[in-house]
Amino acid sequence: MSGSSPAAMRSGDPSLIVMLVAAAFFMENLDGTIIATALPQMARSFNVHAVDLSIGITSYLLTLAVFIPISGWAADHFGVRNVFTAALAVFTASSVVCGMTNGLVEFTAARIVQGIGGAMMVPVGRLAVLRATRKEDLMRAISIITWPGLVAPVIGPPLGGLITTYSSWRWIFWLNLPLGLIGLVLAWRFIGNERDADKRPFDALGFVLTGVACTAVMYGMELTGRADAPWIRVLACLAVGISAGVAALVHLRRAPYPVVDLSAFKVKTFAVAMGGGSLFRVSISAVPFLLPLMFQVGYGMNAFRSGLLTLAVFAGNLAMKLVTTPVMRRFGFRSVLLANGAFAALSLAAMSLLTPSTPAFWIVAVLFVSGLARSLQFTAINTLSFADVPKLQMSGASTLSSTLGQMTMGMGVAFGAIALRIAAWAHGHEAQSVTPADFSLAFLFVAALGGAALLDVIKLDRHAGAHVSGHGRTEA
Repeated sequence: MSGSSPAAMRSGDPSLIVMLVAAAFFMENLDGTIIATALPQMARSFNVHAVDLSIGITSYLLTLAVFIPISGWAADHFGVRNVFTAALAVFTASSVVCGMTNGLVEFTAARIVQGIGGAMMVPVGRLAVLRATRKEDLMRAISIITWPGLVAPVIGPPLGGLITTYSSWRWIFWLNLPLGLIGLVLAWRFIGNERDADKRPFDALGFVLTGVACTAVMYGMELTGRADAPWIRVLACLAVGISAGVAALVHLRRAPYPVVDLSAFKVKTFAVAMGGGSLFRVSISAVPFLLPLMFQVGYGMNAFRSGLLTLAVFAGNLAMKLVTTPVMRRFGFRSVLLANGAFAALSLAAMSLLTPSTPAFWIVAVLFVSGLARSLQFTAINTLSFADVPKLQMSGASTLSSTLGQMTMGMGVAFGAIALRIAAWAHGHEAQSVTPADFSLAFLFVAALGGAALLDVIKLDRHAGAHVSGHGRTEA
């Protein structure tokens, strides 16, 4: 706003802003994982099947994917502080509503609103950090706000299991209230309200087309995983989604200011990371959905014990971070993505060998090793995505990557439900009464999808991204 003074527009203490945004990221990431161990108890509250509650996860992730592309435009037009605090308020209020719901439809609606808040909160918070931090401090700041994305999935399953077992699943969402209120006060006090003087026009048509395409395809996949869904509705959703997707591609290629910039797909490394990398993300995103259901519905464990076992996967994720850089420097992107990708797929297949009588030690060992492999693959894909993207295309590539990342996470949950339904059908019974054998077959489907992701990686040059990984300098 033109009447704002420079002092009013300036950001506060950069360190405090970094910590504030990191806390907001922690809330957003925690809500994406903590719900998994609570699904069986929530299903009993809503009088539905646990598998049907996958829509509570996918609707949240889908909304993130749909609204992330407009977050930058909103910050430029309305100011970073205004958008961030409004998003935090929406996220907090909808969290309270989620905990008050008594039916699947109203819970899903509340999760969608919560997703809108999260979609604006995360990228705009990152923008606030980038604008408030000096270049020499940027690496440290980015490292701090990245850690919540690693820590939240680690403590999410056991924390969700603890709350669900000894209290009520509703407290999973109500805990966001005090955190959100504190964040609102601090954000309004310390985050500046900078706006972009050169405001780009809003691509309304592109936003509508991409939103319809994402929503229809995701909902179609979600319906496919539900035993009571009529096939005519499934096919109709998929047809609408594909048609809108084709129209969106045509529009985004021609629009002068597209809501999603597709030009980064011309960069080979980015295209591979988004192609085969997306298939891999779908496969690994099915695991946090399937594991708690297998342990609780298939094996009869309580939510807390289930969460503790699931913790092994995410503990493996964190442990691999200690050696990721040396491994990448020694072997390079192509070799790591191929060899580790194959190993990651095999570790997913190994989960099909688990049974209710398998000792806890071996369950933890399999999950931990799988976590190691998926972490290395995920980091390599994310780093390769931007290895060769020019600076002028970095903003659009970042938005596109974030959007596809959220979409594939939601698709992973939907694919897990679909795999479970196919497994139940193959074993000659309805998906409402899943058995341990159904989960074993579902994990084989998930592993096969992860293996299929390697077909795109083969096309990479052996020195792809060497200037980022340092692999070429090692060989010289």
